[in-house]
Amino acid sequence: MPVPVTGLYAALLAVLCVFLSAAVGRIRGQNKLRLGDVGGEAVIVANRRHMNFVENVPLALLLIALVELNSAPKLWVHGLGAVLLLCRVAHPFGLSADNAILPARVIGAAGTILVMLAAGVTLVWQFFK
Repeated sequence: MPVPVTGLYAALLAVLCVFLSAAVGRIRGQNKLRLGDVGGEAVIVANRRHMNFVENVPLALLLIALVELNSAPKLWVHGLGAVLLLCRVAHPFGLSADNAILPARVIGAAGTILVMLAAGVTLVWQFFK
């Protein structure tokens, strides 16, 4: 069964992931850095921006896909996907070595968690419906 709405957001998030990954590679290349967190704050921040994306987005997309597969209204699936996309775009701007709590970080992290929670609750509701 196709999941076109989730597919749209997966594609858009894949582009974002490529940009985050490329940023790590660019910093490493410019500074001739090897693996790990060597090289100072710039590489650590770039790594965390990419790693946080990789840690959270796959599960969120899986949950959204399952919600869509279980025949949720397309508007709900779009809502989950759009909020996830906006939060993941915001999140990297909030990660800084200088300031632990920037608004973009809070919005990105909290929004991502809320999407996963909403999708999870939806799946439980769909099961018992």
